[in-house]
Amino acid sequence: MKRTRRDNVGILLFLLPALLLFFVFFVFPVCFVGVMSLFDWNGITSAGFVGFENYAKIFGDKVFWSSLRHNVIWALAACCIQVPLALLMALILSKKPRFWKFFRTVYFLPQVISGIAIATLWAAVFNSEFGLLNGILKAVGMGDKATNWLGNPKTAFVCVLVYGLFYIGYYMVILMAGISGIDETYYEAARIDGANAFQVDLHITIPLIRYSLATCMSLAAVFGLRTFEQVYLLTNGGPANRTSILVLYLYKQMNVNDYGGANASSMMLILVGAIVIVGVRKIFSSKDD
Repeated sequence: MKRTRRDNVGILLFLLPALLLFFVFFVFPVCFVGVMSLFDWNGITSAGFVGFENYAKIFGDKVFWSSLRHNVIWALAACCIQVPLALLMALILSKKPRFWKFFRTVYFLPQVISGIAIATLWAAVFNSEFGLLNGILKAVGMGDKATNWLGNPKTAFVCVLVYGLFYIGYYMVILMAGISGIDETYYEAARIDGANAFQVDLHITIPLIRYSLATCMSLAAVFGLRTFEQVYLLTNGGPANRTSILVLYLYKQMNVNDYGGANASSMMLILVGAIVIVGVRKIFSSKDD
């Protein structure tokens, strides 16, 4: 049925509030950051146009590149470890084994706890003097392996990275919701054909939750790129910038009133995020899309 002009106006009116919010809280700030990245500005006095000098400055800074590398590693780890773990648990719990609701709640519980509280907890675990990890090593006769986990350049980034990878509840719930929407007739047909549980998951469940999986991959990559509080609280980017990340890098630029450099770093973070999102969509897209 052909839409009339009145229908189009009605659709536009319904979309207008969302479009207005999108423009005010996303499009305008991004454009403002992009423009101000071309200026030398301390946030107080008048800004002076410097062109791409801020970009040249951050591109010549080794800390920027190490921060970017850490962010990429974080995003890849989230996509290659965190989401697959969430998928595994979703596949197991979707079969509704005994106490499945209890385990679903347990895995999701960290998502409702403040990230600051979790970071503080892990800071105590990795503490070099009274930390739980060193205490366990000493208790099992491996006291020589005890170290200052967050102060050692060889272990700091691994410790900051690893603890967050096992909080899979958010992605697990999304994938379980996708699995619950699959028509039971697919499984009945597979069982009639003699498929085992592994074959059913591999050839039916996973392909049919492709879009849920793509959503989880996108979110995991974005969360990895915008990580801040756990690094800030655990190491503040140290030791010797071995755990520095882009958000913390631009935060430190703002602390010294280098808003031009911070805006340039922000634009690079937005660019990397956009590339990651497009890449994930390409990987999970099909010819029918």
